[in-house]
Amino acid sequence: MSKLYYFSAPWCGPCKMLGPTMDQSGLSFTKVNIDVDMELAARYGVRSVPTLLVVDNEGNEVKRLVGNQDLKTIKNWYNG
Repeated sequence: MSKLYYFSAPWCGPCKMLGPTMDQSGLSFTKVNIDVDMELAARYGVRSVPTLLVVDNEGNEVKRLVGNQDLKTIKNWYNG
């Protein structure tokens, strides 16, 4: 089973806009504050936020989406 990470930061304007979209997406995700969990962000090479990342059971990156996106784009990316 894969895992969806939502990398964000409290000072990030696009992250604040994406938050409500993620909440209404119906997707199960883990929100990661890059200022708090710098190690996880560094592990996956997250250099800009917001970043959505799907990882497999072993923690390997499967796919990535960067920037504020609309709900349709996120669902198509996630399910595609």
